[in-house]
Amino acid sequence: MTTAQRPFSPARLLRNPHLQTLWGSLCRRTPHLERQRERLWLEDGDFLDLDWHGPHDATAPLVLLLHGLTGSSSSHYILGLQQRLEAQGWASVALNWRGCSGEPNLLPRGYHSGVSEDVLHVIRHLQAKRPLAPLHAVGYSLGGNVLLKYLGETGEESGLRGAVAVSVPFRLDHCAERIDRGFSKVYQAHFMRALIAYVRDKQRSFAHNGHADRLAALESLGSLEGMRTFWDFDGRFTAPLHGYADADDYYRRASSRYYLGEIRTPTLIIQASDDPFVFPHSVPEPDELSASTQLELHARGGHVGFIGGSMRRTDYYLETRIPQWLTGLDQPH
Repeated sequence: MTTAQRPFSPARLLRNPHLQTLWGSLCRRTPHLERQRERLWLEDGDFLDLDWHGPHDATAPLVLLLHGLTGSSSSHYILGLQQRLEAQGWASVALNWRGCSGEPNLLPRGYHSGVSEDVLHVIRHLQAKRPLAPLHAVGYSLGGNVLLKYLGETGEESGLRGAVAVSVPFRLDHCAERIDRGFSKVYQAHFMRALIAYVRDKQRSFAHNGHADRLAALESLGSLEGMRTFWDFDGRFTAPLHGYADADDYYRRASSRYYLGEIRTPTLIIQASDDPFVFPHSVPEPDELSASTQLELHARGGHVGFIGGSMRRTDYYLETRIPQWLTGLDQPH
């Protein structure tokens, strides 16, 4: 465990963790990027949409970006990092998890915090498409959890030169408990509305396209009414749709904290102690990390926040630190 080379300092009026967490979504002007969308078909008949940005040079470093729960490739932190990477001559490709690109996916199943098999499929595709490009990955929140799980599962065979995970919910059971407390219930209510809408959109799509068997598979899981917490949703939908016995089984098998010791790829984890989604005791201890993993634990930053500078001229720490660290992997020490 280390501290950052330049410890994060929040903007003077944004020291509160909730302001850090909400600022980007509510107040940031996101850049407009010219991107190319690619549809990647999966072996199970479903698809993932990938949004490319940056140089087409076959040897330019390439970064795979993984968004968080109910986000997309258009989330402010994804667009901001893609813009910054392009400015230094790096290419990037932003993954939309199943059903997150503006179009419902084709199967009853969707995405979740442990869906590392989809990351594997994407990485193999990128390796085949740009075999000469050094490949890296960055994951935020849910995407960070999936990325760390993938790294632990694949060990030496990750296919990545380096990886960065931001604001990780290392223990999903802890996260479900933490977000059901205090002001964090506001985030929980937002996520629940979005998750229920995600399922409803899929139901409407199945009904419209005549996929009665797929619609029945979703409806057999129970009503969308009366769900208030992550435990409710994950027990009723996430677990049975993705092969888990129940919410407890899902949280145990999908939590990245249990995979950290097996990571062999150079990996940076950026975390804030005041993250309103994560208990301090959910953050791994130094002896749980592999030798290739570096944890930067900042006192402040909220959840995928890290907004510095001033109210008039904000500075996005993650969009400086992440490219800096990835670039440093190829430099002599």
